Amino acid sequence: MRKSSRRLFAVLTGLLLLTPTVAVAAPAREVSTLSVLTYNIHHAAGVDGVVNLERIAGVISQSGADVVGLQEVDVHFDARSNWVDQAAWLADRLGMEYRFAANLDQPPVNEGEPRRQYGTAILSKYPIKDFSNTLLPLYAGSEQRGLAVATLDVGGRDVRFANTHLSKLTSAERVEQAQKIVQLLSGSTAPTLLVGDLNGVPTSPEIKTLTAVWADTWAEVGFGLGFTNPSLLPTSRIDFTLHSSALKAKTAKTPSTLASDHLPLATTFELS
Repeated sequence: MRKSSRRLFAVLTGLLLLTPTVAVAAPAREVSTLSVLTYNIHHAAGVDGVVNLERIAGVISQSGADVVGLQEVDVHFDARSNWVDQAAWLADRLGMEYRFAANLDQPPVNEGEPRRQYGTAILSKYPIKDFSNTLLPLYAGSEQRGLAVATLDVGGRDVRFANTHLSKLTSAERVEQAQKIVQLLSGSTAPTLLVGDLNGVPTSPEIKTLTAVWADTWAEVGFGLGFTNPSLLPTSRIDFTLHSSALKAKTAKTPSTLASDHLPLATTFELS
């Protein structure tokens, strides 16, 4: 190499070394499909009468759900579930974030022990940014129910996930509860999912109150009757996943299991 060429090469190499390296951030993973499960777990008591949280965890795991709404969850509630915090146990077992909504909140049997609670839970593979639980209208002689609402960070986008368990007492009470849910969830443009054991069939006024606002996933993409209760020989469709127009329903199925007295409802959605 000639002397002048070597000098030029050295100058150019020095300039390259002085040029700062610009790091290019990797694009955020775009989430297009969301898998959802709603399941009344009957405090993990199966049709055989055995309380088995591992069996419930297996159903959730096999569903592949990204977010789960559970009803009839015990947290240090009673000897029937061995005083276990079922929400925390399931979240730890499945490696998911969780929030628990205590619709019944009672003092402990013995001073210094945890409060005895019963209600609903939300499990999520995505970060839970915000959470609230609002008690719903209650008739005399009925059991307190609530609406649990979580805001999930799904690939950088807020998705609102609401979970409820309506009264078993009367349709009139459920209608008032449904009206309250519509009021509580109004005024938001975030993609919204409403799941739960609604204790009413699709033609009942309480369900029509909700489906006037949100689409019924099973009616859109489910195959067959979609019965979920009782799990052994189901005769009614009372477990629902409803959604706003920002979510497109793709699939809906009711996996067969006797881990609870209800069948779970598994659905998938495309975020538009």
